[in-house]
Order: sequence, then C-alpha cells, then structure tokens
Amino acid sequence: MANIEKSKPEFVTRDGIIADADYVLWLSDVKKRFRESQARATIKVNSEMLEFYWSIGRDLVTLRAESRWGAGVVKQFAFDMRETFPDATGFSYSNVKYMKRWYNFYNESVTKGQQAADLIKEGEKSHLLGGEIEKGQQPADLLDMPAIFGRVPWFHHVEIIEHCHSLEEALFYINKVANEGWSRSKLEDQIAAQLYQAQGAALSNFDNTLPAEQIQLTQQLFKDPYHFEFLSLKQNYDEKDLEEALVKNITNFLLELGQGFAYVGRQMELRVDDETVFFPDLIFYHIPQKRYVIIELKAVKFMPEFAGKLNFYVTAADKLLRGEGDNPSVGLVICKTAKSTVVEWSLQDIQKPLGVATYQLKQVVERTVLELKQHKN
Repeated sequence: MANIEKSKPEFVTRDGIIADADYVLWLSDVKKRFRESQARATIKVNSEMLEFYWSIGRDLVTLRAESRWGAGVVKQFAFDMRETFPDATGFSYSNVKYMKRWYNFYNESVTKGQQAADLIKEGEKSHLLGGEIEKGQQPADLLDMPAIFGRVPWFHHVEIIEHCHSLEEALFYINKVANEGWSRSKLEDQIAAQLYQAQGAALSNFDNTLPAEQIQLTQQLFKDPYHFEFLSLKQNYDEKDLEEALVKNITNFLLELGQGFAYVGRQMELRVDDETVFFPDLIFYHIPQKRYVIIELKAVKFMPEFAGKLNFYVTAADKLLRGEGDNPSVGLVICKTAKSTVVEWSLQDIQKPLGVATYQLKQVVERTVLELKQHKN
C-alpha cells in the first residue's frame, strides 16, 4: 500500500506565492462566480418554497376545501402541519390563508376573460408569463406558478396581493422586484406612491416625434408625478433651490427617475457662438435605451415657452452629444403643476420628443399644514 504523506502541523500564512496580475484576475473571477453561485442558490431555495406554497393554495382552491371539509379546514390544515413539522416555519394560520389568497388572486384574474397571453403583450412585462400559459388554455383547474415569481420573496408577494387591484398592476410590481432587486420597504413605498399609475403618465408628443417601435418604451421612461419627499426645502423655494437640492441628493433623484439613468451634468455650458450661451438644467443618459435625456426644472406651473426652450436643448443634444448608435434625445419638463390642454397645445407642433410631468414635495406640504395649525391655535 502506497505511503500517503501526511501534512505537518503549521501556521497557514500568505507567504510563498507571487500575486501577479494573472492571480489577481483569477481570484476576482472566482469571487464573482462564488457570489453568483450564492445568488442562484438563494433564488433556488426561495423558488422551491414558493412552488410549494403555490401548490397548497392551488389545492385549497381547486379541491374546494371549505365546501368539502367545512369552513375551518384552513385552520385545521395549519394546525396539522405544525404538529407534524414543529420545526418548520410558514404554517401559521394567517400564512396558509395567504397561500390560498395568493393563488386565487392570479387564478381569478386570468380566468375572468383576461388570458395572460393576451394581457401581457409588449414592453418590460412581455416575458412575465410567456410560455407559462398558452393562448386559449383554460387554467381554471390548474394554474402553474410563473417562473419569475420564484425571484420575488414571499412577503413581497403578500404585499402585492394585499394592495394591488388588477393583474396588470401586480405583474408590474413583480417585474420591478425581480429585475431591480427592490427591498420590501421600497416596494411598500412605491405602491403607496402609486408608481404603477404614475409610470408612463407624463404628457408627451412621442406619438408624433419618435419611430413607432420606440414610442411605448420611451413613454415608460417618465412618470407623473415625481415624488421628491427626500428633499428638505424652505417654503418659498425657487428653481435654483430645487435644482441644488436634487443634485445634492443625486442618488435619491436617480432612484426616483428609475433604473438605467446615468447622471451626465448640471448647467453644462452650451455655447452657440461667442455671444450666445445657454445652460440646460440637468442632462442624463439612459443606458438601456441609449439616449440622452435633458431635464428642465420649474418651480412654477407649466408655461408654453418652457417647451420651446427645451426643444432647443434637445436639438443641441442630438447635434453635439448624440453618438453613433444612440437613439434620439428626449426632453422632460418637471414643473409644479400643469394643465393638460396647455401642455398638449404647446407640444403639438414641436419637432423634438418632449414630455411634461409634475413633482410633489411631501415635506413642504407637511410644514405648511403644521404652520396653519399653529396659526389656528
């Protein structure tokens, strides 16, 4: 039998290797692969648990459990499972009720004449149930859990079915959580801020100024209103105050704008000739759509002249910033208030793609209410 050399006792140190560029590169790659492996393992465990929860909810619905075994069957089932698996979590009465509600929310939405394959057609939601439910299939008796659901934590699902009123709205937030990694608190905040209703709600002239295949995606870049609750401004603030506050809170501002925006600059000098100089408020680049976005901030109601100036800035961005492969630049006015008719007329003959949205400042509102109460007292 061959002798196997045994390791001698020793202190393990970092000595003895040459950590050259190749080693550093290999080590970095291994670390990346390990993190990806951890993420896949977490998703797999979460997905397996959710598949199980989904099956319980589906059983309770399709077996018509209450009709067959009585109104207390869910409570009894939860008790029996906890008794058999005392160390397992997830079998509280309330959690089992959520399993049933979770399955039923999607099952009822799909079977009420809204086939998922017809409902989810284009844009960022196009892949959510693709391949899971074939057109014409009647899923009333058996609805499989869409794969993307496995990338969303359980209590995110609970939050969504508690507060969403339609299949479209629920899938919108499912997609956001799965693809942008939202925490539960962010999901709660965005639902409370009605992001689904606001997304794509900004008034625009995109139908007349962009290629047909770009209209819908570009519309989804903007929302109305924008929520600037993270700002703290004096009561009589002006545009400069608003702009400075947003730049100081650029991380929060980028989060509010949405995924994919990169900050390019503020008040970038636009020199037309030796005597003519302009300063656009804020310039961003949207990486997924490969286009520059010029934003003008107004601490007042929308006025028609705002569109003319922004049109000029977007033209300049196309001529001076837009590179090969970039899509047309777009502009956005974010103002205090806006009348739809005034906006529509102002944008009607504009040649560049522009949008108009409003913003809200929660702190200002709260302080104003507090001051009114103090004056009243």
